[in-house]
Amino acid sequence: MKFIRKSCTAILLCALITAPAIPLTGLAAETVSVRNAWARATAPGQKTAGAYMELVSDADAFLIAVASPLAGKAELHNMSMDAGVMRMRSAQKIDLPAQKMVKLAPGGLHVMLLDIKQPLKEGDKVPLTLTIQEAGGAQSTVKVEAEVRAVGGAPGHSHH
Repeated sequence: MKFIRKSCTAILLCALITAPAIPLTGLAAETVSVRNAWARATAPGQKTAGAYMELVSDADAFLIAVASPLAGKAELHNMSMDAGVMRMRSAQKIDLPAQKMVKLAPGGLHVMLLDIKQPLKEGDKVPLTLTIQEAGGAQSTVKVEAEVRAVGGAPGHSHH
């Protein structure tokens, strides 16, 4: 009996050591992937900038908030045409349907960084914390570093 008990204990210990860790911040942080995160470089004295990225969620979820230590405030925004005029409006949340890529890009959905504390220069990194809410209500955060790109938005491309 002692041999069986020791064997079971050893097997359980091995299983616990090799099992993947479950994050304490919630499931959403593990089920949302972020690619191609970038922010626009700012002109001297400019206090706002846009941040963009591609998001894919394994399950239905929502991007409900964003924050950055480099900005006094960060908001979710949407640009749309209204009677021939491009308008920017604050968005309460951005839907992240399961297995569908949601692109935050200039001229559409994006993150607006307000009251920027320092100029954003090409090559810098902007830390962002995304708050994700699962369809069931659980919330978690995803940390992202957005690369600062020149005004044109393409890596290594600048306008003079």
